[in-house]
This record gives sequence, structure tokens and C-alpha cells, in this order.
Amino acid sequence: MHSQIKSSKGEMKEIRFSEATMVKVREIIARYPEGRHKSALIPVLHLAQAEFDGWLSPEVMQYVAEILSIQAIEVFEVASFYSMFNLQPRGKCLIEVCRTSSCWLNGAYDIISYIEKKLNIKVGETTPDGKYTLKAVECLGSCGTAPMLQVGDQYHENLTFEKVDELLENYQQGEKMSNYC
Repeated sequence: MHSQIKSSKGEMKEIRFSEATMVKVREIIARYPEGRHKSALIPVLHLAQAEFDGWLSPEVMQYVAEILSIQAIEVFEVASFYSMFNLQPRGKCLIEVCRTSSCWLNGAYDIISYIEKKLNIKVGETTPDGKYTLKAVECLGSCGTAPMLQVGDQYHENLTFEKVDELLENYQQGEKMSNYC
């Protein structure tokens, strides 16, 4: 159960979980009765995304499908539904801006436009240097502090253009914005 994929450096890389990750996958699958292994899909996709360069290629989704004994389209349906999964390579720093009700009403689209101009990319794109990917996502659960964005495991709330400038400047100066940048 493995195939190959071209790495970001153009080398062919085998798609296979590390032994440590495979132990976790088996533990997750064991939580569910035989014939119900599809229930393990979301946690296994999280492991796959972490293991395979922060995104889920079609080959990685096929690999996950084989492990869970389900169809690849079932994996794609789930992976494409949730904004937490990336279906294309992403920058080192993934900036996810909430765009739903509270954030929208409090200027999220202005923040998104500002970041697009600042980084010279559109939503869904990555800067040419591979540092940033900008993503507009559904509710991140911080309605009382809207507008907000998430970078890795950190929320940045009550956003203003000045706060966005400070975040980006700190990153440019080598400070980590989160565990994921």
C-alpha cells in the first residue's frame, strides 16, 4: 500500500507513513468496529497532512483510502469539504482569515484585501518565495473578537491594518508567528 509522488524539490518520494505515524494510524482505526474504518478518516487525514508536506495530494488521498479500505472519492469529499485540509502545496506560513458573519460584519473582507495587497497574492495563492499562503475560511469560533485570523495554532483577534502589519513585520524579522511558521 504505497505509491510515489514528486517532492517540492522534484525528487520522487515514496508515499508511506513513517513507522511512528503508522502506529498512530492503527491506534485510531482500532477505535472503530470492523467495517466502520471510514470513521477514522478525519484524524488520519490530519496525520497525512502533517506527514506529507502540509497538504493532501491526490496520491496521498489514494494512500489514505487504501489504508481505510474506502474509495479515494470518499477521502476527497471529506478533504475538500473542510478548510483545515490543504489540497495544494502551501507556503511555510498559512494565514487563514475568518470570513463569516461576525468577522464579515467587522471588516474581514477589508483585512483580506489588505493582506492580498501587502503580500501581492490573492486568496488561495502562495507568495513566490513560498513564505505565505492566504486562505479565507469559515467560522473559526472567535466571533466576539472579530475580525480575526489564525496562523497555525494561534489566533490573532480584533484585527486592524496596523496589527496585520505588525504580524507580517515580526515574521519578516525572523520571529515565528506560531508553531507552523
